[in-house]
Amino acid sequence: MRAEQTRNQPVEERLIFGEHQALLPVEPALATPHHYTVEEYFALEEVSEVRHLYYRGEIFAMSGGLGFHNIVKQNCVISLRLALRGKGCRVYDENVRLAVREGELYTYPDVMVSCHPDDSPDKIMMHHPVLIIEVLSPGTESHDRIWKFSRYTQLASLQHYLLVSADKWLVEWYRREPSGVWSFTPLAGQEDAVTIPELGITLPLAELYTELDIQPQLDKP
Repeated sequence: MRAEQTRNQPVEERLIFGEHQALLPVEPALATPHHYTVEEYFALEEVSEVRHLYYRGEIFAMSGGLGFHNIVKQNCVISLRLALRGKGCRVYDENVRLAVREGELYTYPDVMVSCHPDDSPDKIMMHHPVLIIEVLSPGTESHDRIWKFSRYTQLASLQHYLLVSADKWLVEWYRREPSGVWSFTPLAGQEDAVTIPELGITLPLAELYTELDIQPQLDKP
């Protein structure tokens, strides 16, 4: 999902440094961006027809996925809901907000799963996802792979982060090992699947790419 600034001034890109670095759209240095309080942001989200990412006082409009992106996202949601039936966990899509870091970062992942009792469907914001999925688009790959990864992994509950390509048969699977280190496994084969022991489920890539004219890769990426 893509984040864009909501104001009409020219936009450029800069590097934001933290534990990692990534690109975010920001206004030119001569412009003075409005800094929103968290309360202002929450109030805006209640009335806005467009969802926004909030990061350190700045907000960015988030455009929904189209075409292949939307089909892959729906496939992920359907596959997860079927696999998790009766397991006490819930699947949330891009319309549900996630508090990544209170007071600093709020966003809307494409798909997330939470089994925490506090993350009930009557809440407007989740805090304890065990799995997050972002469907990649050409304009969001760096943002999802670097910037979001470095922040999502600060969530103590998160055990798995999947980046699912929308234009080729490829899932990038990041998982937290018992040591706390994050491992990486690329999956691109016909029989490949993501196994999530914490949830007791397996997601075959064939389900994630159903109804799409995308073929498995013969060789590992």
